[in-house]
Amino acid sequence: MLSSEHTMLPGFVMGDFFTNLNPNDMPLWPALFITIACGAVSGFHATQSPLMARCVENESNGRFVFFGAMIGEGVIALIWCAIALSFFGGVEGLNAGMAGNPANVVYEASNGLLGAFGGFLAILGVIVLPITSGDTAFRSARLILAEFFNIKQVQLPKRLLLAIPLFAIGAVLTQVDFGIIWRYFGVANQTTAVLMLWTAAAYLLRHNKFHWICTVPAMFMTCVVISFMLNSSTLGAGLPMTVSTVAGIVTTTIVAALIIIKTKGKGDIDSDDEDNITLANEQ
Repeated sequence: MLSSEHTMLPGFVMGDFFTNLNPNDMPLWPALFITIACGAVSGFHATQSPLMARCVENESNGRFVFFGAMIGEGVIALIWCAIALSFFGGVEGLNAGMAGNPANVVYEASNGLLGAFGGFLAILGVIVLPITSGDTAFRSARLILAEFFNIKQVQLPKRLLLAIPLFAIGAVLTQVDFGIIWRYFGVANQTTAVLMLWTAAAYLLRHNKFHWICTVPAMFMTCVVISFMLNSSTLGAGLPMTVSTVAGIVTTTIVAALIIIKTKGKGDIDSDDEDNITLANEQ
């Protein structure tokens, strides 16, 4: 029980947790990790690296900044998950509450639980998130292109040289049916996450650091993306789930082996590690 008015999973029994409740009988694997394309593993978050790299003073701050941010976002996700499971009285009520627009869930739940003023603050917070996300997305894209083409961003004309074409592309995308964009967003987003995770894992491997913190999620998401693309009938090859999953596992194993073999210990030794090695040799 959450309160006298709202109950978590009303009418559900333990056996329901082992039953596929999807109305179209879609499998949980791997679609769940494509559908939930934001959170602890999200390619969009990886695009913020050019900004965050300029905000942290030392690489050791990465754990607090990035890990802390993912924990914070996880808490927000759990809050909205609890609301979705309790406020609307079940799956049927949730579907009716959305009425074809997920924003209705935010409006109804915020005003119903927090009142007019609290609901206004909650909705304002939800609105701020995509606005700031769009700002950082354009800024990150500009910085990525600037670094790739070696265009200094000190002077305003050179900033506009990259910003204007990016804004033009964004304007064109707003004219495309959002349903089509969203159809490809999930898999594209998680593919970006795969590339970023393998990039970070390769960096740690090259410098003989603990790479499994990136390698393990990189392997998992690689298997997810490949299995989904092979199984999906609308976006991929439409192969059976068993074949797709086996192919995903095999491909992931090959990719992981190649990256580990090709990159492990091939980079420069960090100054701190070099001092430790020198000290050990002197002893």
